[in-house]
Amino acid sequence: MANRNFSLSYLVLSVLISFVPLASAQLFSFPKQDLLDYTSQNPFGRFPDGRPKVPDDLIERAKDLSSEEVWEVLTDAKFNNQYADGFQVLHSGKTMAGRAFTVQFMPLRPDVDKVANAKAKEHGVPELDNQYAIDMLQPGDILVVDLFGKKVDGTIVGDNLFFYVNQATHGGGLVVDGSVRDLDGIAEIDMPAYFRSVDPTPIGNVMLTGINIPVRIGTVTVMPGDLVVGDREGVYFVPPQFVQEVLERADVVHIHDEWTKKKFAEGKYKSSEIYGAPKDPKLQQEYQEYLKKRLEEFRKERAAKKSN
Repeated sequence: MANRNFSLSYLVLSVLISFVPLASAQLFSFPKQDLLDYTSQNPFGRFPDGRPKVPDDLIERAKDLSSEEVWEVLTDAKFNNQYADGFQVLHSGKTMAGRAFTVQFMPLRPDVDKVANAKAKEHGVPELDNQYAIDMLQPGDILVVDLFGKKVDGTIVGDNLFFYVNQATHGGGLVVDGSVRDLDGIAEIDMPAYFRSVDPTPIGNVMLTGINIPVRIGTVTVMPGDLVVGDREGVYFVPPQFVQEVLERADVVHIHDEWTKKKFAEGKYKSSEIYGAPKDPKLQQEYQEYLKKRLEEFRKERAAKKSN
């Protein structure tokens, strides 16, 4: 069946998207080939619609990442717009990691919304709303929502739908450039979330315009399938092609910090003698031996987990 194409202006990025029948469970989205093209550097598997699928074991490892460990690789690669902050953070001691499932809303324009909903009904979709997108979530997903910073009527979920997201994603998480409601109830649910504000109103005066397309969160262009990592500082969006390098370099950074603090704890050295790298050749050798030993321990621990 031929798709009818629409042109959707996305800030400085204009992409061609299409209306896809209900069988593919999407509204406005990249056709599969376009998603493959725009994420062609993805080294991993994919979902049936073409969205990159960072492996579960790497997502689990990403939960131990620090901001320094994520940021170093991205800036070296000149990906300088992959961090968003200024959120209210639910469960700030709980690191979030998962695959981006992107959703875009725009301010309501009745003529556009009327046509979109009419076409949706032709394919058996009763209403284009937040639940239509939420019902597509998979285990390991992070629901990433561009609600253009909207507070009043910009609440993507309350406690009931937040609980559903938690169940559907197996505790993945939520990032919304917008708001939530029922914060007391949400706070009782053990899933990380990042949101701009809280408001008692239900979502309204908006229209659903995109599912698994590029979206803007703060100053970041987020692609479907990006690795999303959130800590108490903010949220990082890692393109799949950098995930393995981020995790490998994170091991080295973690071990370096571990060794550095261990030497500081001995009380025998000035900071300049140890940090950022030891000056004495004997200490350099000691660090290299420690690094080699700990990397091997990490490798064995992960191999044991995979075999269990």
